[in-house]
Amino acid sequence: MNKILFLFSVFISLNLTAQYQVGHTTITFNDPGRTGGTGSGGGPGRQIQTEIYYPATSAGDNTPLVSGQFPVITFGHGFAMAWDAYTNIWQRYAAKGYILAFPRTEGGLIPSPSHADFGTDLRQVSQKMLALNSTAGSIFNGKIKQRAMIMGHSMGGGATILASANNTNIVGIVGLAPAETDPEATLAAPDVTVPALIFSGTADGVTPAAEHHTPIYNGLASSCKNFVNIVGGGHCYFAQTNFNCDFGEGTSSPDIAIDRAQQQQLTYTILDPWLDYILNENCEAYTSFQTALTSTTGTNGISTCPSVAAVSINANGAVLTASTTGISYQWYFNNSPINNATSQSYTATQDGNYTVKVTYQYGCVTSPAYAYSNGGSGVGIDENIIVFKLYPNPVSNILNINNLSGKIATYTLLDLSGRPIFSIESSDANVSMDLSKFSSGNYFVNIEGFSGKKTYRIVKD
Repeated sequence: MNKILFLFSVFISLNLTAQYQVGHTTITFNDPGRTGGTGSGGGPGRQIQTEIYYPATSAGDNTPLVSGQFPVITFGHGFAMAWDAYTNIWQRYAAKGYILAFPRTEGGLIPSPSHADFGTDLRQVSQKMLALNSTAGSIFNGKIKQRAMIMGHSMGGGATILASANNTNIVGIVGLAPAETDPEATLAAPDVTVPALIFSGTADGVTPAAEHHTPIYNGLASSCKNFVNIVGGGHCYFAQTNFNCDFGEGTSSPDIAIDRAQQQQLTYTILDPWLDYILNENCEAYTSFQTALTSTTGTNGISTCPSVAAVSINANGAVLTASTTGISYQWYFNNSPINNATSQSYTATQDGNYTVKVTYQYGCVTSPAYAYSNGGSGVGIDENIIVFKLYPNPVSNILNINNLSGKIATYTLLDLSGRPIFSIESSDANVSMDLSKFSSGNYFVNIEGFSGKKTYRIVKD
């Protein structure tokens, strides 16, 4: 049930997100130190024709960008595929406020594409896109946020690893069924240290995970890396219909159990919050990503990324202190941010509810409210009603709650961001909450009854 509710909430949130018109332009970048490439007009050296899609005031070619600055995703196509096989990618993410650049080089069958050149192209296009922010006369002048990611599919996924090795100009990578390359992406992977997200279809017969995706993932030196299996998913379904890719898959992947639209939607459910966190620096999206990673029906995977630590407020009179140490803090009074209240401790000045948001290296979390009153003799939500007994804690399946008051109470399960997951109401002395379908991690149980409310932290095994 929780997975159904989660997917429903994702659907609602995506449809409430502002959507932009998609503009398009073509730029041929140039590398004077190399030869070949695709396109013309970029100057002497290697030509790197690039199709660029962006959030625009109106759809069409060379239309102005909307107000604001936007991060960049440089995307590498698959073997014998072109940029136009990925309309699903640019239509979705340009509309969400990302600039996507698709180099068109190394797209042919004969001669065989150079993986090394393609990796260098991806790296250079990513850098050159960032530089357009200060290029006079460019439609991107002043429009590019200085955060970039490289993403690729199949051959482009392997080339993404080559492009990202020792690359200090990017903040993350995404591989969609990344293929081994020549030179080997697995040998370059230990030089990739930025956060990484790798997708794999379990029915992929074109680039089987054991030979391609898994060795690349295992080699990455990222302290935060994630591997997502799409159960029954194929190789080509990350893109739109493409003759070359689909022909190869038709002869090698007989066990695909989902359709293209299903595979893409499962990918978006996990990819959307990842991009929002890495590129837009939306720290709350990190918790949404972790939830999607563990709760999306039809997927499974592994992660080395740290969990977000829970935080509560400790009080010493009027001095309120966040219980955990983070990188930054923001205090709130009655849900409104307090100006310049950005230290681990804050001295309350008036009666009301205080919360603190703590930002960590990965993600952030907001504490439950602390009710301050009586000139400094405030009471936290953990202190103002009779004690309920919750056991076992940690809990594997059934959480038992003893309520000896005989009064009706509402029991609400919350995630670490304070978002309600489900709620029950009962006057029974013994209440059970079935947590068997929920992923492992930290949660809160909020109990609200006749004499106030109280919040307990629990751990789900």
